[in-house]
Amino acid sequence: MISKIETLKKIMDVGIVAVVRAENEEKAEKIAQACIEGGIPAIEVTFTVPRADRVIESLKSKFTKDELIVGAGTVLDSETARVAILAGAEYIVSPGFDLETAKLCNRYQIPYMPGCMTITEMIRAMEAGADVIKVFPGSAYGPDIIKAIKGPLPQAVLMPTGGVSLDNVDQWIKNGCVAVGVGGELTAGAKSGNYGLITETAKQFIEKIKQARN
Repeated sequence: MISKIETLKKIMDVGIVAVVRAENEEKAEKIAQACIEGGIPAIEVTFTVPRADRVIESLKSKFTKDELIVGAGTVLDSETARVAILAGAEYIVSPGFDLETAKLCNRYQIPYMPGCMTITEMIRAMEAGADVIKVFPGSAYGPDIIKAIKGPLPQAVLMPTGGVSLDNVDQWIKNGCVAVGVGGELTAGAKSGNYGLITETAKQFIEKIKQARN
């Protein structure tokens, strides 16, 4: 299978991407490991993490392709996307849409997931070849926005980030999202050093998504 398609399929199969933000490399790796242990292989290392590229390289060296699907988040430009891809990032996530980043990802056959808030942005991103539209910030809308988007854009492949919790993840999925991106609601245990809580929360998210799909 083409690696780009395989990456997208793996993310859609699990239905959730863990958004990893941390003050340092060590904490970022611990959060990622806790998520993986909880059944979430899709890890988005944000470029707000110091030396995020090194975190990506380290995770790639410690986990197999079956255990980990690692991507880069908070990618604002094509230069950062290139650094991330060279470090081993398998997909690129941005808070907004950037045409040059879309071109670069298409050039290297790396899935691009730009953040969009409006129908106009979504159409432009799709025309540029974006594989998944990151509905961001999801907290500004709530799950009902998905049906509203799917009305004029039934072909849109949507993944919300922000505002996704254990209480509403089922609604996001039922309304038509292929996956969700979850940060603080999943990784809150890291603040107190309780990485076991992250693993347990990951398991709960996985179960809620399975139930919603059934």
